[in-house]
Amino acid sequence: MIRTLENRFYYLDNFRTVVDWIGERYDALLDDVERGFIARFAGLAQPSRALLVRMVMRKGELFRSDKLRYEEIGDACAAAAVLAEMGWVERDPHLSLDELFSLLTKAEVESLFRGQVPKGARKAEQLDNLRSLFPAARPYTAWHPQAREQVFRLHIGPLCDRLRLMFFGNLHQDWTEFVLSDLGIYRYEKVTFPASAQAFQSRQDVDDYLHLFRCRERLEAGEAMDTVLEDVPSEPLANAWIEQRRARLLFHAGQEYERARDWDYALRLYTGIHHPEARARTIRVLELCGRHQDALVLAQDALAQPESEAEQQQVQRMLPRLLRHAGLPRPAAPALVEASRIDLCLQRPDGDYSVEELVRAHLDTPDAPAWYVENTLINSLFGLLCWQAVFAPVPGAFFHPFHAGPADLHGGDFRHKRAQEFDACLAALDNGQYKDIIRQHYREKAGILSPFVFWDILDESLLETALDCIPPEHLKKCFERMLRDIRANRSGFPDLIQFWPAEKRYRMVEVKAPGDRLQDNQLRWLDFFTTHGMPVEVCWVQWTDL
Repeated sequence: MIRTLENRFYYLDNFRTVVDWIGERYDALLDDVERGFIARFAGLAQPSRALLVRMVMRKGELFRSDKLRYEEIGDACAAAAVLAEMGWVERDPHLSLDELFSLLTKAEVESLFRGQVPKGARKAEQLDNLRSLFPAARPYTAWHPQAREQVFRLHIGPLCDRLRLMFFGNLHQDWTEFVLSDLGIYRYEKVTFPASAQAFQSRQDVDDYLHLFRCRERLEAGEAMDTVLEDVPSEPLANAWIEQRRARLLFHAGQEYERARDWDYALRLYTGIHHPEARARTIRVLELCGRHQDALVLAQDALAQPESEAEQQQVQRMLPRLLRHAGLPRPAAPALVEASRIDLCLQRPDGDYSVEELVRAHLDTPDAPAWYVENTLINSLFGLLCWQAVFAPVPGAFFHPFHAGPADLHGGDFRHKRAQEFDACLAALDNGQYKDIIRQHYREKAGILSPFVFWDILDESLLETALDCIPPEHLKKCFERMLRDIRANRSGFPDLIQFWPAEKRYRMVEVKAPGDRLQDNQLRWLDFFTTHGMPVEVCWVQWTDL
């Protein structure tokens, strides 16, 4: 059954909520134009306000009046006339040929340019044929004098995007969040936070975010890397989390220069940022361009004070080569406890298949059920036990009602800022209260978005079986490792888990198809499990027809 909203102006109310929110909390970050928009918008007649919001929430900035048919608004042209007087919408704007084509159907193009375009050709081919004939922009009425519809260009879009950014703290969330929440499709935890809670502390923060966003868009659109990087700030930004965005952008650019074997520029980018992978990439580039001594010194520094387990793993892999180039003895390989191995020959199925599901079905028995869980089970148990800590209203974590998780989830001080809350949650694994807490949150929070809980995977049978068979000390070790590096350690868990409920025991199984190999994060988890005596095996599959 399709769920609908009874309020026909729901989108207008939602937009008004954002505008009011921004006006109350971010007034000091607004300029006169933005304040004027907020004030003047409130005074418009409802049809004009509704039409403006409809246009803002749709893609693009060009609209035909015959495509703006909304029963609750009525005459779109009359509503748009008021918006044009405000300067927020332009009637009959000048359009390039490309813009005109974006508004016309293929049949309309053939009718309007009869005899000038090949009949039956694709629209892109028609456009190519006409570009040299019509290089200049002209009003829509000049392009199409017989048109009954009007065309409007929205000028207020960037301003509204800025307001949306200030509300959500990002640009991947949009106005549909309200609708999905109202319909019950998305449910968010209700977190109390003060009126002072803000995503941005200064107008410059907003400017920096938007500037970096546009730079990334230009790269994704195929603009030359060198040209875009000229516009990326060369110095670190004052706002820490926006600086992380700058660092990510420059890191990915560094990878592109590395692939192009432009070692000097790659090094310049890597050494100018703080990024969790930058130091390891710097060592690799130094090695590739023959600066082995510099690479060795940096590698030794990294091993003395590694930023993460991932960095330590990468540098340990490079160190023997660097020592060989320096004429130094190779260090003894660290003692590793390898996970147990399963070798399995299976019949290759026809068509699409999941090797993980094939192995699960092979292992599954009534007395020892197996589930395909990958990263979902341990994350979900962690999220349910630590729900109160994850959603603790600490400064900088929440600043609007549509957070699926805290904004600082991947910050280096995530656990530290919630130390007391996490300590209390993990203590429940020692005193035996963890099962009741997990069950309570499973009932009370069902369906509420969380960065850890996978509601579509975790049914009651899997939950209860896991709680009965996985010892609390094993869960605690996993949870503590996750908290050391949320970004890196939320993934890499084995594909399958199998339980023996009568014996209250379990095993994890990582599945590898022919030709597949273990990924770095999987290797780190396997080493962790075996080191701490947690049952894990790697199943290497071969096909019987090979």
